[in-house]
Amino acid sequence: MSGAEKLNRLYALDRERMYLSRAAAVLHWDEETCMPPRAVEERAEQLAVLEGLAHEKLTAPETGELLRDLGALSSSGVELPLPRNTEDAAGVPAGLPAAAGDFLRVLSRDYNRAARLPPEFVRESARAEGLSQAAWVEARKRGDFSMFAPHLKKMIDCAGKKAEYWGYGGSDAGGSAYDGLLDSFEPGMGEKEISALFDPLKKRVEVLLKKIAASPKPDTGFLHLDYDIQRQREFSRELLDGLGFDTSRGRLDESAHPFTTTLGFNDVRITTRYAENDPMSGIFSVIHEAGHAFYELAVDPQLKATCLAEGVSMGIHESQSRLWENVIGRSRAFWEGWFPALQARFPARLAGVTFPAFYRAVNAAGPSLIRTDADEVSYSLHIILRFDLERRLISGALSVDDAPAAWNAAFRELFGLEVPDDASGILQDVHWSMGSFGYFPSYALGNLYALQFWKKCRADIPRIEQLLIRREYAEIHAWFKEKIHVFGRRFDPAELLEKATGEKLSAVPFLEYLETKYADLYGF
Repeated sequence: MSGAEKLNRLYALDRERMYLSRAAAVLHWDEETCMPPRAVEERAEQLAVLEGLAHEKLTAPETGELLRDLGALSSSGVELPLPRNTEDAAGVPAGLPAAAGDFLRVLSRDYNRAARLPPEFVRESARAEGLSQAAWVEARKRGDFSMFAPHLKKMIDCAGKKAEYWGYGGSDAGGSAYDGLLDSFEPGMGEKEISALFDPLKKRVEVLLKKIAASPKPDTGFLHLDYDIQRQREFSRELLDGLGFDTSRGRLDESAHPFTTTLGFNDVRITTRYAENDPMSGIFSVIHEAGHAFYELAVDPQLKATCLAEGVSMGIHESQSRLWENVIGRSRAFWEGWFPALQARFPARLAGVTFPAFYRAVNAAGPSLIRTDADEVSYSLHIILRFDLERRLISGALSVDDAPAAWNAAFRELFGLEVPDDASGILQDVHWSMGSFGYFPSYALGNLYALQFWKKCRADIPRIEQLLIRREYAEIHAWFKEKIHVFGRRFDPAELLEKATGEKLSAVPFLEYLETKYADLYGF
C-alpha cells in the first residue's frame, strides 16, 4: 500500500469513528431536550454501545499500524513531531493537502489517549454518565444533593482512572490526575499554569467588585417583571437570524442547561432556557451558544468528518461564546442596534425605559448565586471556585459528602452570599454529572483569549463600533473565520493565539477591558 493509500485509509477509519460519535451526540441532544423520563436506562445502554464502537474504531490495531507507517507514531507508541509541510514527513508522499500533517498529528494524539483506555472501561463510563446526568436532572429539580452524590462519586472514580490510564497521577506518573483532565480540554495547560493566570485575576477582580459595590447601583427592576415566554422565544429567533445564525445548518431548542452540540458538519444545535422574570438570561444564553455555533459552522469544509473538524480546545471555544455574549452582546453599540427591537417586542415593560438606563441595567455587576446569570466581572470568581473544588475532589482532598458544605463556605467567602439550597448551589451545573472535570477553567480562560482576539480584531476593523450599531456582522464573522475558525484543530491553542494576535496568553487585556468599562459605567 502506498503512502497516499495509507493516508486515505486513515481518513476513512477516522470518518467512520466521527460518524459514530455524531450519532451518539444525537442521542445526548435528545436526552437533554425531549426524551421521555422512563427512557433513561435504555438510553444509557444505547450510548454505551455507540461510544464503545467509536472507541474501538479509533483504537483499532490497523489505525496504530497506519500511524506508525506514516511517521506519526514510534514503534513504542510515542507521538512523533510532524513538519507542517507534509511533503517532508516520513512515508508521506508529495502533493498531499497541507492539513494532512496536522491530521496525522492530531489523530495520533487522539489514538494514544483512547488506546490507553480499556474498551470495557469506556462502555462502563458511558453507561455511568447516562445514569448520572438523569440523576442530576432529578436532584436539581428537588434541590437534593444526596440523590446525586453516589453518581458523582462514580464519575470522580471514572475521571481518576481515566487520568491514570493516560499516565497522570499514578505513583510513577508525571503531574496530577487533574493535570491530565485539564489537558484533555486545554492542551498544554495544567494546574500550575492555570493558577498562575487565576491568582492575579482573582485579586484584581475582587478589587474591582469592591469599587462597584461602593458605587450607586443601576435600577434593574424593570428587567425582573413578567416577560411572556413566547415573546422571549420570538425575540431570540429574531436575534439569532440577525446575528447570522444559519438555520439551514442549525436550530435552537430548550433544555435544563443551555449547550451547543455538533451533530454533523451542517447540523449544529444550540439550546437555551427562559425565565419569565429574567428575559436577559435567555437572551444572553442564546448569544453565548450562537458564539459556539459560529465556530463550528466556519471550520474549513476540507476538514469535514475528520478529527480536525471541531474547535481546538474548550478555552478557545469559550472565547467565542464569551466574546459574543459579553464583549459584543453587552456592549453599548450592540444594544444601540437591538434595543428598539426588544422594546417593540415588550412595549408594556420597556416603552418607558431609556437606552442609558437599559445599558446600565444589562451590565449591572455584583454577587449572584447562578454562574450562567453572573455578570462578566464576577463570573471569573465562579470559575475559580469550581476550579479549586474539583481539583480537591479529584485528588481526594475533598470528599463528595463534604462537597456541598465546602461549596457553600467558598461561596460565602467569595461573594458574601448564603446558598439557600443545593439547586442554587452545587447542583446548578451539568458538567460534573457528565464527568467533565477540567472543563470549568476553560470558561475563564475563554475570557482571556477573547479579549486578546478582540483587541486585534478592533485594530484590524477600525469601524467596528458602527458595524455593531448597524447590526452588520459579516466583517466580524469573516475576521474570526480567517484567524481562528477555519483551522479547526490544526493548531494548538497557544499556537493559534500567537498566530492570530502575536501574543502569548495573558489576563491583562481582559482586566484592562473590565476596569475601563466598569469605571465608566459606575463613575469611579
